[in-house]
Amino acid sequence: MARKFLVSRVALAALLSSGMALTVATPAMAAKKEKEAAGGKFSPEFVKVAQPLQKAMEAAIAALGGQQTPDAMAKAKAAFDAAVGGDGKAAFQAAVPAATTPDDKNALGSMMRNFGIISQDLATKQEGNKMLLSSGKLPAEEVGKTNYDAGITAYQLKDYASAATYLKAAKDGGFVDSSGQLDAVLADAYKRNNNPEAALQMAKDDVAAAQAKGQAPSETALRSVLQQTYTAKQLAPSTEYAAMLGQYYPGTWNTAISVVRQLASLPRDQNLDLMRLMFLTGSMNDKRDYFEYLENADPRAFPGEASKVMADGIAKGKLTAGDVPDKANTDGRVAADKASLPATERDASKPGATAASVVGAADVFLSYDQPAKAETFYAKAASMPGVDANKVALRLGMSQALQGKYADAEANFAKVTGTRAPVAKLWSAYAKSKASPAPAAAPAAN
Repeated sequence: MARKFLVSRVALAALLSSGMALTVATPAMAAKKEKEAAGGKFSPEFVKVAQPLQKAMEAAIAALGGQQTPDAMAKAKAAFDAAVGGDGKAAFQAAVPAATTPDDKNALGSMMRNFGIISQDLATKQEGNKMLLSSGKLPAEEVGKTNYDAGITAYQLKDYASAATYLKAAKDGGFVDSSGQLDAVLADAYKRNNNPEAALQMAKDDVAAAQAKGQAPSETALRSVLQQTYTAKQLAPSTEYAAMLGQYYPGTWNTAISVVRQLASLPRDQNLDLMRLMFLTGSMNDKRDYFEYLENADPRAFPGEASKVMADGIAKGKLTAGDVPDKANTDGRVAADKASLPATERDASKPGATAASVVGAADVFLSYDQPAKAETFYAKAASMPGVDANKVALRLGMSQALQGKYADAEANFAKVTGTRAPVAKLWSAYAKSKASPAPAAAPAAN
């Protein structure tokens, strides 16, 4: 089963329990004046049935006392029911046929929506929302908000097709919900309506639109597309989206790196550079991450690096002493290994040094967190025949990124091809994230 990198189910409880706030102000019903009727705002038939509803709504709002607690809502409903003779919902249904003009529908929709909130009757609330939207009388700034509320209410009613329609209208109109969950609920509505393709396309469109504007794509959109490409086992696009996820949202590096390391299934020498990035970004989350890093680093080859990783895992409570029984032996190798570094440097610096000795020296200095010396030898090796050009370009970029030479690093990462390319893309994303702060995320895609 594919690992879920997107939140498994949207957390909607708080969001769906709130919706739009109760509209305290009730629409003013005109008295039956000839000039009002002539103006065509309210039909005479509607005024006749609406005035009692308006008075009842005023009584209900007064009973609320400025609160919207369950007890206050119950009192408000009781006040409304009493004012119309006992059944508020029936009174509204009786008024619907009389609402024939746009102003009629706007006024009745507003009151029905309020009554639906007070009585916790989602169907009545939704009928009010529909009437408001169909009236054509909502102010422009209220249309998106009402579409959003209609979408959330439809979702609560399990009418996912309507939820998607209303939420998309809100999104397309530029509405930004305070909870930042519009996209997540819309995507879930698409999926529940058996339309996952629409959810994926929405996420892709959001990512493309944000990039075109020079903004960070939303984390939700990136995770949605990444989940899809990961499930389809598509390494190249997964790497692209994983790189963007890590670049723009530093707290997601474990997810970004895990996607690539699982899909790429790299040999130890190549996977080591992914684990180094995971360590660097502080995203070693569990014992498995530490074990994999140690397996790739090999304490016999890079005792200093292995010792560092063991110590970090123990200090952070991710490893116990029992998990790394060879720690004492590894630590014991470090002193002798470090003592050999001057000779390693001298040999690799000689004009006649072999490519293997130069790359080996660079690898050792990189493992001991001496990126400046590592850079010197990787740069020397880059022009030597017989070297693994992709390995050298990648680790040259890594050594530069570790020194803050981000532009140089990116230039070298761009040279990497073949199986090391996904690792280079992630390192390049890290360099970009450090070179400049991430641009603000697109406001409508949270």
